[in-house]
Amino acid sequence: MKKLAILLLVFGGIAMSFMQHQLNQPQSAQVTPAQPNILWITCEDMSPHLACYGDKEVKTPNLDQLAAEGIRFTHAYTTAGVCAPSRSAIITGMYQNSIGTQHMRTLQPAPYPHKFSPVKTYSAVIPQDVHCFPEYLRKAGYYTTNNEKQDYQFLPPVTVWDESSKKAHWQNRPGHSDGTGKPFFSVFNLMITHESQIWMRENESLLVRPEDVIVPAYYPDTKTVRHDIARHLSNVMRMDSITGTIIKQLKDDGLYDNTIIFFYSDHGDGLPFVKREVFDRGLRVPLIVRIPEKFRVKGSKPKGSTDDQLISFVDLAPTVLSLANIPLPDYLQGQAFLGEKKAATPRKYIFAGRDRMDMPVDRVRTLGDGRYKYYRNFMPEKPYYQDIEFRLSIPMMREILQLRDAGKLNATQMMWFRKTKPAEELYDTQTDPNEFINLADNPDYKAKLVELRGQMDAWLKKVGDKAAIPEADMLKQMWNGGSEPPQTAEPKVVKSGNSISIRCATPGASIGYILKHGPNQADSWHVYGGEKLMLQSGDSLRVVAQRIGYLPSKEVKLKE
Repeated sequence: MKKLAILLLVFGGIAMSFMQHQLNQPQSAQVTPAQPNILWITCEDMSPHLACYGDKEVKTPNLDQLAAEGIRFTHAYTTAGVCAPSRSAIITGMYQNSIGTQHMRTLQPAPYPHKFSPVKTYSAVIPQDVHCFPEYLRKAGYYTTNNEKQDYQFLPPVTVWDESSKKAHWQNRPGHSDGTGKPFFSVFNLMITHESQIWMRENESLLVRPEDVIVPAYYPDTKTVRHDIARHLSNVMRMDSITGTIIKQLKDDGLYDNTIIFFYSDHGDGLPFVKREVFDRGLRVPLIVRIPEKFRVKGSKPKGSTDDQLISFVDLAPTVLSLANIPLPDYLQGQAFLGEKKAATPRKYIFAGRDRMDMPVDRVRTLGDGRYKYYRNFMPEKPYYQDIEFRLSIPMMREILQLRDAGKLNATQMMWFRKTKPAEELYDTQTDPNEFINLADNPDYKAKLVELRGQMDAWLKKVGDKAAIPEADMLKQMWNGGSEPPQTAEPKVVKSGNSISIRCATPGASIGYILKHGPNQADSWHVYGGEKLMLQSGDSLRVVAQRIGYLPSKEVKLKE
């Protein structure tokens, strides 16, 4: 359980009062009928192991039905093969190496402070203009909930979620019961497919027979390996059942045809030589989107269709804002693939990276065009395999190491344990899906190598790479040369008669406020967007500001 705690970084949110919000939002932020509800159902550590993606060992009727009513994307990729860097890209729409969130991981929860990181635990300081995208939804009148994992590599300000907890739900929004509730953006993170559940659910019955699973060529075909694969696939089937329960709640609430539903996994399977890797099997994930007819725009694909365009996880933030009819911030590195602001030109390449994983340090960057994958190994002296303590709890991982040490793995199974890496790698994922045949030195593929090498150079120049310097030096830069994180400046409340405005001297700081019109009103943090607030007799005001990665400001209190 202690090991599991390492991956659970959950920071609470607080429910928002609907009437209070309506009193203090500017007219431009009022809800319009064109705003759809948006529901994200996400799972952990799962490649496309769904029947609708062709997996023959599992039964996933709920997600198959969602795909039958929506769009099934066949080439969706994460930006990292592990959760926290991937999640930072999702929540910001920025590549993790561009904003300093590339190392797995930066925040270490008690009771393990500093255990894995070669530097002290830290909340990454991201560029000052970058915000978590739910903040834009809240400013536009949405009620945002997260149930419950965050794990963004930084502590989010109070302005991101109306509610982030194990109980967070669209049903908690004011006005839900009488139909007057605001549109919502709700996230449900399903932990059951996580790597840790391979051993944590050992006492549960298997829903997939070990003798029926397909054992990849990079694993030895043993009883233990088959059992762990069957356990993972059984967890997938149980995850599908949970997904069905959430969708039924939506239908029971009469919201199914007013809600856009996304389903995806945060990266590939939580199995050895998959998770934490940037091979296709570690990056490629299922992505299903169901859009009710009333919210479909001209040119949308019909229900039950597939979409082969390349999708990167940095595209999720702009896509949600596009579907919600909210202007896209200029800094976003992703592009919308649905909605009114869908990019005119489909994505041509996906980019991803691997850096420190717990203690082992590495630096790998990769890009793909849907068929060919190019890798640049900045530390070729490092082995492919990383000795990661958490992964040793998987029975098949321990057995693989025992067989390796006994000399009982074949040449293919030993490829993970190569001591060094070439500076460049090139693979044809169509003819070589396991990415074992390096074509970088093959003259027949020189043109493709030159093309992808050039694209890598251009991407790194455009977005930057914070891993180009040691992590401790990067952290010192984030902290403006100091040894501790800076503190956000105390917000200034400017009063003119009964009118209140709020300022903060720290560039990029998000400002949250609670304006109470009576002692019995619930405390509810709102996002301040520059509007004038009216303070009447008996009202009280609380204000806090925070730039992401900085310490929060001191809280300012005012009572009329």
